[in-house]
Amino acid sequence: MEVFFEILKYIIPSAVVFVGMYFILNSFLNSEERKRELKYRTDNQKLITPIKLQAFERMILFLERINLSNLVMRSYANGMSAKALQSKMHATIREEYEHNIALQLYIPNSTWKMIRSSKEETVKVINNCADQLNDGASGLELSQFILELVGKVETTPTDIAIEALKNEVVKTF
Repeated sequence: MEVFFEILKYIIPSAVVFVGMYFILNSFLNSEERKRELKYRTDNQKLITPIKLQAFERMILFLERINLSNLVMRSYANGMSAKALQSKMHATIREEYEHNIALQLYIPNSTWKMIRSSKEETVKVINNCADQLNDGASGLELSQFILELVGKVETTPTDIAIEALKNEVVKTF
């Protein structure tokens, strides 16, 4: 029995030291893992943040380019028919959209849906204005009709989407 107590005298302190060291080492390793994850996220943020900011900038540029008044000014040429102007504006919107479509990776889904909706609404306005004119209408008539309509509206779909992008930038940064 005395041998048993003698063995316990060495085993119990060793077990206590072992358990204590296990918890200390485990806590240290978890802390180091959290530090590595934080450093990884920080380094990743340093890379992603400028790209994300550029995506927001490019989408605002896209929205400004498809803004009806800007689009009419860039697309209209003397002697164009209304149908030709309508086609040119559709092609410009499509090209701009396709050029920037990959940026949705960096923009939240709700904001991207608003951007896409803005594009679709702009196309609808162009089509509605073109449909209200007679078949032989000139591009000048269509452009004037669109500009008059834009002048009557307080906020265009592109203005709403730009505001959403700005709010998203403020939230992100």
